[in-house]
Amino acid sequence: MASSCEGCASAGNCSAQENGGCDQGPQSFLEKLNEYSSVKKVIGVVSGKGGVGKSFVTASLASAMRKKGYSVGILDADITGPSIPKMYGLHGPATGSEMGIYPIESSDGIKIMSVNLLMEDEEAPVIWRGPVIAGTVKQFWTDVVWGDLDYLFVDMPPGTGDVPLTVFQSLPVDGIVVVTSPQELVQMIVKKAYNMAGMMNIPVLGVVENYSYLVCPDCGKEIKVFGESHIDEIASGMGIEVLGKLPLDPAFAELADAGLFGKADNIYLDKAVKTLEEM
Repeated sequence: MASSCEGCASAGNCSAQENGGCDQGPQSFLEKLNEYSSVKKVIGVVSGKGGVGKSFVTASLASAMRKKGYSVGILDADITGPSIPKMYGLHGPATGSEMGIYPIESSDGIKIMSVNLLMEDEEAPVIWRGPVIAGTVKQFWTDVVWGDLDYLFVDMPPGTGDVPLTVFQSLPVDGIVVVTSPQELVQMIVKKAYNMAGMMNIPVLGVVENYSYLVCPDCGKEIKVFGESHIDEIASGMGIEVLGKLPLDPAFAELADAGLFGKADNIYLDKAVKTLEEM
């Protein structure tokens, strides 16, 4: 009679030959962090669709935690649409040594790694297939010398495709922040991201609503450009926290366009910052 672990051993997935017994538990796909690095908390920033300001929220959280005195990094996993370096005015090429690739630091001391910091032409499109993109994201974890970080924020591309799956499986993600907007599709979008995290056993720290309102510069009235928000009842129904409601503020866009986002002070994410500190 064949051994109960014969099938998995032949596939190279069994530890019986080394440990003297068969581990029938789920196989771990976690990648090893660069040996010259130490990361205490990995936070994924996700969205169910594009155009909701996910990179803006990622940078805002990173800058807020840096201002609190924490050592912070941003892993830009949005390989085909990287925007983090532009927001901080950073340009490559990143350098390296036998230790690995060195991230480039922003003016406020955030360590950043993005595909744009490795390319000769920043405006050249990244026309890569999924496995190559996923492999690049893994290398940003295994080959980048992050040093000692309290928080590493992972700016993920929208949706539930290859890269979010790779990040959830390959990196020890401690929690995710879901970014959304007040549009009618919000419930379905948030639930997709929430359900994917649940399937991967990743805690959902809460949701941030971007483009929540516009403050009239003349009278100070809040104008709901995208309609009334339903995020509170949606989040309550899923048992998660609303970590912030961000207005449309031209000042933030101006700082990002000028590469000066390190000067941004996003007071609307105080609850998110407190949640991160309490992890």
